[in-house]
Amino acid sequence: MELVLNTYGISLSRDNEGFVISSEDGRQRIPAEGIKSIQIGKGAQISSDAVMLAVEREIEVLFMDRSGKPVGRIWSPRFGSISTIRKGQLNFTYSKQAVAWIKDVICKKIENQQAMILTIRTEDDRAKRIAERSIARLDDYRKKISKLEGEIVHDIAGTLRGWEGQASKIYFETLNEFIPEKYRFSARSQNPATDVANAMLNYGYGILYGKIEGALIKAGIDPYAGILHRDDYNRPVLAYDVIELYRVWIDYVVFSILAQDIVTDEYYSIRQDGACWLEPLGRRVLIQSVNDYLDDIVTVKGLSRSRETQISLYAQNLAQIFKKAE
Repeated sequence: MELVLNTYGISLSRDNEGFVISSEDGRQRIPAEGIKSIQIGKGAQISSDAVMLAVEREIEVLFMDRSGKPVGRIWSPRFGSISTIRKGQLNFTYSKQAVAWIKDVICKKIENQQAMILTIRTEDDRAKRIAERSIARLDDYRKKISKLEGEIVHDIAGTLRGWEGQASKIYFETLNEFIPEKYRFSARSQNPATDVANAMLNYGYGILYGKIEGALIKAGIDPYAGILHRDDYNRPVLAYDVIELYRVWIDYVVFSILAQDIVTDEYYSIRQDGACWLEPLGRRVLIQSVNDYLDDIVTVKGLSRSRETQISLYAQNLAQIFKKAE
């Protein structure tokens, strides 16, 4: 269970071994047992006693910006790393192993995009041709990326980013054809979004960033030492690498919501500068939908676990890879 506090004026305090949520609608007590994380948005408050209880119970506390990305985090000191993992991580970053790893990550991202397009069911022949052509074009980029050669990631980084970007452009242009026309967008927009589809994607990715960063920290990995994303100062850039494996989960949730045509004007607002932001109702529906999806049990390599647990298992495996690279 996750506590999400993103309504202005809401507060979280401690009551013995539980938390109390206070708002204009009243007070609600929730036991600490079973809570995995607490997300605090702008305008919400948390007491120091509640923070202490979260630390004692190894519950992450994340402070989120308006787009859903974590801007701060409090975690238990038990999540500390060991030197062999950190040293190995740095050695791995500048090795040929890292070249193979990041190529595999991007190729899997493209395979996920192809699979996402294949989930679209349509009887329209034109739409079928668009989907088939896009899948073939994505496969061309996947094959080209798999053949890239370099001693270190820097040798292929520019080409890799370019081809990855082109593949994503094809992917989103294709998905855009299959959502209700009123939600269609001209291009992916970030910081800020300019339409509700992009606002939901950005917020969903923000939720996912937080979960991946948390999984890396718990596994003893430094999320600030990236492989492909290495030049961003004071950002958890390794989370930006790893998220590529899982972005399609957010895409699926967002496009499922849009395809149901349930989004109303209460979900979002357009500001004077053209920026689109999710309102409390839109955030609430998206957060619940994402959490439900991440709680679903899936089987990967013979292991049946929730999608969120699969992220943790991947981080633990990555820590072992780094440890061997010492």
